[in-house]
Formats: sequence, structure tokens, C-alpha cells
Amino acid sequence: MDEYDSRSPDKSQKHGSHCGSDGKIQYLLIAEERILHSISTRAPLPEVLNSICGALDSEMGNMASLISLPGDEAADLAIIASSAALFGLRIFCSVNVVAEDGEVLGSLEMYCCAPRSPSGREFQLIERATCLAAIAIERHRQAGNHGTCCLHENRPVQGCVLEWPVSAN
Repeated sequence: MDEYDSRSPDKSQKHGSHCGSDGKIQYLLIAEERILHSISTRAPLPEVLNSICGALDSEMGNMASLISLPGDEAADLAIIASSAALFGLRIFCSVNVVAEDGEVLGSLEMYCCAPRSPSGREFQLIERATCLAAIAIERHRQAGNHGTCCLHENRPVQGCVLEWPVSAN
């Protein structure tokens, strides 16, 4: 059980469950559940994307992440990169957020203090974050194009384990 299960009579045993790898997995599942809930309840896209970056930064540590959309001004992105450099941050990873059909929906840029490349585990987290971002962006676009956001089927996101939410609240 997780710390958000209100049916649990003994909440004292939950605090110890966040230690070790099981605790990290549980934390990630809770963070992912919150993000998926935000997407399904039509939270504003910037809020959802910030939540994704915050969860990723928290899990990986010593990171600053940003998800940008294709319409974002190149000058703004250049200012962000130069600001990061002023604080001693270097690009850690830059990957596209890609739709199921291959369309580029945005990009995820990550900055850190030391020049290095993502480990295998970190790359899995980055892939998961881009899958969540793709879901959020596509859901936002669908809501904007149709007035309401209704998903007619469960479709897996290409290359990810996640599936689209089954129903919209």
C-alpha cells in the first residue's frame, strides 16, 4: 500500500516503505500516478509538464529539466541555455518528445553541474518522462481541437509501457 491509501488503518508503517529500491519504485509510481491524474483531469499543460520535470529532477538529483514545445521561441530557449551556463550548468541530455505517429511534439532538455551522459537507469527514467509528456501534449492538443477530450480507445505510446487513460473524468 502507498501513503495515499486512506483505507490503511496503520499509517506508521508506510514511512519505512520508502527506503531501498522498493521505496524508489513506489515513489516513482506515486509520482507517475499523480501526473496521469493531472492529465486525465485536464490540468493546464504547463503545470503537467512542470510536474514531469520536477519528478524527473527529484529522482535523478542535481538536475534542472525543461520541456519545450515546437512553438516556443528559439530566442527564449537560447536565453535559457545561456542562463544555465552562467550558473555552471551543462547540457546533460536533450531528447525529442515524439507522438505515436512519429511527429515531434516537443523536446526535453536536462542540465547538470558535471559533464556526463545518462546511465542506463537514468535513460529509462528519461524515456518514461518523455512518454508522459507525449500523452500530456497530445491530450492537450486533442482537447483544443475538439472542445472536449475524449479518448475512444486504449493505445500504447510507441516505445513505452504506458497506455492512454481509459476514461476522461
